[in-house]
Amino acid sequence: MQREQWPSEWLRGVLGVCVLRILLDGPSYGYAITQRLAEVGLGEVKGGTLYPLLGRLEQAGHVEVEWRPGDGGPGRKYFALTGTGRAHAHRQAADWAAFTTTTRALTDGALDPQGEHR
Repeated sequence: MQREQWPSEWLRGVLGVCVLRILLDGPSYGYAITQRLAEVGLGEVKGGTLYPLLGRLEQAGHVEVEWRPGDGGPGRKYFALTGTGRAHAHRQAADWAAFTTTTRALTDGALDPQGEHR
């Protein structure tokens, strides 16, 4: 299901896991990360939400930062997972999968047989 905008408290809960997952594919910069989040259906994530998260990941030793020159434009700040960050990303993905399995067991009971809300 793709929506224009999810409740902000849901997004805050899953954003770290999703950003880590994106960075498992390789180094990226802020705008590209927000574009990827939008492409997968999480809606528009503002820089004021993303960059503090990336800063916390850097501070925790999960992400390292590298400035790269731009192609005819300003440089970009790229974020890459460290070895510790890769392990953390895998753990977070496994924990999130278990959490969603648990919550789905409860919330699926709120759907009628056609998948609509009761």
